[in-house]
Amino acid sequence: MKLLPLLVAITACVATCAVTFATMSSTMAQETVNTGGLATIRGAATIDETRPAEKLKRVIKDKNPIARNYVHQPPVIPHQIRGYRVDLNSNKCLNCHSWKYAAETGATKISLTHYETRDGKTLSDVSPRRYFCLQCHVTQADAAPLVDNTFEPVESLGHE
Repeated sequence: MKLLPLLVAITACVATCAVTFATMSSTMAQETVNTGGLATIRGAATIDETRPAEKLKRVIKDKNPIARNYVHQPPVIPHQIRGYRVDLNSNKCLNCHSWKYAAETGATKISLTHYETRDGKTLSDVSPRRYFCLQCHVTQADAAPLVDNTFEPVESLGHE
């Protein structure tokens, strides 16, 4: 019967240690996070924390082409694309921007480079590596900059 009090004492000790360890781990995790002085866009949140998504930004609707800031910059999309289908079977962008339809729609034609393979061969249709437009091209949103930016456009592009 002397064994029962010993088991009770061990169980109490284990429970106390578990609670203490959990509290220490939580405190240590918060104290040992080193951001390197960098404030994240996400704000102060742990990786396992789920936060509500921000509201969608207002996308500029049907505007003239937006000036580029550096050579070889993919053009920014100056119109709304929500609901555009761009997948293996369909590419809504090509309905206006392909060479076949650009004159008719008044849209900017896609670059000739989009018809070239990696080896420099010219194809009769858009190259598979350039088919998914949104890999490089993004819409312009009416949003404040996320970080301070001192970037200056290349002078040769004629920005004032």
